[in-house]
Amino acid sequence: MAFDFSQAPLGVLIACPAANVLRIAALASATDGALDYGTVRELRQEVERGVLDDFHPLDAWPELARGLLGEHPSRMLWALRDSGALAVLLPEIDALFGMPQADNQGEMVDIGEHVFRVADQLARMRAPLSVRFAGLFYNLGKADSPPQHLPSHYRHVDRGLPRVEAICARFDVPPEFRDLALLATAELERVHRAAEMRAGSIAALLDRVDAFNQPERFAELMQLCAADYRAFPGAGEIYPKARLMETALRACHELDEDPAQEAASQEERLAACTLAIATALRSMRWSVGEAD
Repeated sequence: MAFDFSQAPLGVLIACPAANVLRIAALASATDGALDYGTVRELRQEVERGVLDDFHPLDAWPELARGLLGEHPSRMLWALRDSGALAVLLPEIDALFGMPQADNQGEMVDIGEHVFRVADQLARMRAPLSVRFAGLFYNLGKADSPPQHLPSHYRHVDRGLPRVEAICARFDVPPEFRDLALLATAELERVHRAAEMRAGSIAALLDRVDAFNQPERFAELMQLCAADYRAFPGAGEIYPKARLMETALRACHELDEDPAQEAASQEERLAACTLAIATALRSMRWSVGEAD
């Protein structure tokens, strides 16, 4: 008969193979699953003993997914970091700790800690696993930003995209997980920068993320953007860009009622969307060629 790890005492689990180190960390994400100092110390001893050194990422993924879907994913993530397991399984995330980033008020926050707060925000929002997965990785390119540029992270997207690709291949996640994680890496901060007076940029962004043909994926991207915003200390519950993007998207969809749009080229469609968005947002600027 299979051993029921969910009911096993932590001391028994620690004595089991490497997978159980991850199971203990994953169980910490449950409402009543917080780990005490002694348990985390024993987990670290196991990691230092090398139990994860030859552990295949495909075997780790079910436990990581279990923890991400818990009520408090950050508890799993902190258990992994404090035990040293995060540096073995996801060194790209571990490397984010100690890197500064400006919050919504210009104050400095630790990016690693911010990522863990995002995970909890997504749990509060009951986000699907694909969004919770993407929420771990859109900042990866900031781990080694040049010191002279800090707290800015010049070209972090260029550095982050191949790292996301590598992690997705490592854990063999579904294609839709990979696509959303890559999209968030490339576009999340552009969504944050969206402004009423830049209708052309908003139209280009909606086109670039294929919001018209993949509305569910766009909704997931917006959910992650909201979680990122709310995870900064002192941020409110209302994400300011959500209504702006909803208004812009609705204005573009209203163009579908115009029969002339059926024969429009891609360039003509984008120009029409830009004008529609500018009108809906009462903007005076709608040049498609605006800087992003």
